Amino acid sequence: MRKFVIAAAAFAVALAGGTALAQQRTLAIGTGGTGGVYYPLGGGLANLISKSFPNMQATAQVTGGSVDNLKLIGSGQSELAFVMADAALDAQKGQDKFKGNQVELRTLMVLYPNLMQIVTIEGTGIEKLSDLKGKRVSTGSGGSATEVMAFRVIEAAGLDKDKDMKRERLGASESANALKDRKIDAFFFVAGAPTSAITDLGATPGVKMKMIDHTDVLAKMNAKYNNLYSASMIKAGTYPGQDKDNKVTAVWNLLVTNDKMPDKEAYDLVKLIIDHKADLVAVHKEASNFSIENQVKANSPLPWHPAAVKYFNEKGAKM
Repeated sequence: MRKFVIAAAAFAVALAGGTALAQQRTLAIGTGGTGGVYYPLGGGLANLISKSFPNMQATAQVTGGSVDNLKLIGSGQSELAFVMADAALDAQKGQDKFKGNQVELRTLMVLYPNLMQIVTIEGTGIEKLSDLKGKRVSTGSGGSATEVMAFRVIEAAGLDKDKDMKRERLGASESANALKDRKIDAFFFVAGAPTSAITDLGATPGVKMKMIDHTDVLAKMNAKYNNLYSASMIKAGTYPGQDKDNKVTAVWNLLVTNDKMPDKEAYDLVKLIIDHKADLVAVHKEASNFSIENQVKANSPLPWHPAAVKYFNEKGAKM
């Protein structure tokens, strides 16, 4: 009888262990390239989730950026993603790069403004947007929202992205290296500032980096694209050798999921981010923008996850 009790107890423990194992949740987070801001922040978030929730293991995925991330959400290969609001709206509507492949999205959190950075170096003859005509220009990797927004900036400047320039499709690090090696004349990259790849370029001996102002095209962009964009500034000294303020266009970054994330999970995730914001600021200073004040429905063109709205209202966001 005693042997039976011991065996039964052992079976119960094994069964409980199997149940716990079965309940382990894997969470994939779509980020971006290693030279941008999404990737380090996504890695920091993955570590925070894995450390804080015993039943959850999160991983940060290196991707081409927002467009790739949104497609991964749509296919069920990612549960969370860092994305730009303009690309996310295209995915939600099933248009442009998502034509025929609508993605049901929910905003969990407004993160920080993404700044369109147009970078060149002395000797290229580029001082303003119109000078890009006839030049070799990288407009971002093919799976990125950099490409989406770059095309809109170029269009608003009255240029043809295919006829007026020789266009490359490179990520941040690849673009910076190509510019350093004089294989391209300029590149677009939309991200928080500072972006490591641009910092590295500015710190390169013998290279004088220049940032191109372009807020003059903002009105035309907003007239066509639902007022998604705003004016911002990269202050002098943000990058090595940057001796004047850079007037740029901006769009909000969002943390999104699909329409199937359970309420408790969504609530716990946004609470974790706010409660441990300092941990993420230590990874990248753009996390300082992860504020209750920025959680305004108008900052995201997507439907919000109801559990996120519940949490932020409890914190006084008045959504």
